[in-house]
Amino acid sequence: MTKEDRVCVGAIAGAFGVKGEARLKSFCSTPEDIATYGPLWLEDGTRSFTVKLTRPVTGGLGARLAGLATKEEVDALKGATLWADRDRLPSLPDDEFYHTDLIGLPVFDAGGVQIGKVRAVQNFGAGDILEIFAPGRKTTLMLPFTRAVVPTVDLKAGRIIADPPEDLE
Repeated sequence: MTKEDRVCVGAIAGAFGVKGEARLKSFCSTPEDIATYGPLWLEDGTRSFTVKLTRPVTGGLGARLAGLATKEEVDALKGATLWADRDRLPSLPDDEFYHTDLIGLPVFDAGGVQIGKVRAVQNFGAGDILEIFAPGRKTTLMLPFTRAVVPTVDLKAGRIIADPPEDLE
């Protein structure tokens, strides 16, 4: 499978305890769903793990990852992202998107002028924000990912239409 066939669903935040348990950070809307999309792969596709959740822990979920038996083995993978095969994920309604599908898409204004490309999708607690890299700008443009500001996401055509507020600079 290629990277496009997988979606990032979480990350290994480090070991929990001394017996090989991992602390996972889940990027799923229901955090516990991370265990249902397995096996989960490292980003480079070199290793996969089945996941068995053990308990909620501060900052994430406690889990056993098949093939990792010691604290040192888990700590060696701290920060590694976990990827699920796309075909194991649920289909989304028309107005919802996997963040990975938005990253890299060009963003145009209503007049057809390209504003930039989506660099990341952020969420600081008040909803999703598209971080857009625009050539010639010193900082990235941050657009609220709302229907009013981003009325069109066309994944088939590979583009986003945005109507940024006039005072957004």
